[in-house]
Amino acid sequence: MDNRNKFGLIGKNISYSFSRKYFKEKFQKLGLNKCKYDNYDIPEIEEFPFITYQQEDDFQGFSVTIPYKQSIIKYLDEVEGDAKEIGAVNTIKVTSNNKLIGYNTDVYGFKKSIEHLLKKHHSKALILGTGGASKAVAYALEKLKIQYQFVSRNVSDNSLLYSILDQQIIEEHTVIINCTPLGTHPNIDSSPNIPYQFITDKHLLFDLIYNPSETKFLHEGKKRGAAIKNGLEMLEMQAEKSWEIWNS
Repeated sequence: MDNRNKFGLIGKNISYSFSRKYFKEKFQKLGLNKCKYDNYDIPEIEEFPFITYQQEDDFQGFSVTIPYKQSIIKYLDEVEGDAKEIGAVNTIKVTSNNKLIGYNTDVYGFKKSIEHLLKKHHSKALILGTGGASKAVAYALEKLKIQYQFVSRNVSDNSLLYSILDQQIIEEHTVIINCTPLGTHPNIDSSPNIPYQFITDKHLLFDLIYNPSETKFLHEGKKRGAAIKNGLEMLEMQAEKSWEIWNS
């Protein structure tokens, strides 16, 4: 694998992503001067095979972000462990014979990042959004023995509509996790449409967004005394786990 020194992030509209900066700094620290980490900003997932086909012998791994964590699976040769159960992949290892193997390190990153903030009364959670990241969050909450409900803009069997969130639901669910891209730079004035007036100092608000470091969602929670946490530590922890996988 010595000749494999390329890594990349697969996503759409990903110029904001910290992953490239994070890994570039990591390569510098480790003296890995030949390693490269690039953004592959593709308008449709169908373009993914062209990236690997053109330079497949150079790649050692990929990170995958919004909106392709689920749709990329059909292009993989294997899906491992957590990723298989969740149905979402955020890390791909390229083997020496160019097999693509999918993993999910979001579960690890989220669980590690939130568990020390949890109190006894944090027994129920609302997960805002139903994409690939929300599935990893749900899986981690199961491991933490926290009941959860998805919240979505669309009617489905296993989620609540934003429009029905009321005082009782908000008070009952003391952990609220934003898995939507709402509030990501540069659209920092947007936030999930929940009734923030019912949030109290019993709540913990976690936002998977890390740019800006305090989203409007988190700001609204902090204003009312809630504990808040952004997604930067989760990003770093899942990135370290990905690095481990690529080099195992």
